[in-house]
Amino acid sequence: MKTRHTSEMEKAMQKTHGMGYAEYNLKLENLLKVERKREKDYQKSLALVSGLK
Repeated sequence: MKTRHTSEMEKAMQKTHGMGYAEYNLKLENLLKVERKREKDYQKSLALVSGLK
């Protein structure tokens, strides 16, 4: 899968997930690991926001 990303996006990917977009796209296992973490973080943020209401 070909993705377009900026240098800032690359830095954020390295900092957050410990891999760049090249490595992310290299293996399905890497992609799934990152996407699982993103989903977990998203669910946490939803719970936090719903707790504020």
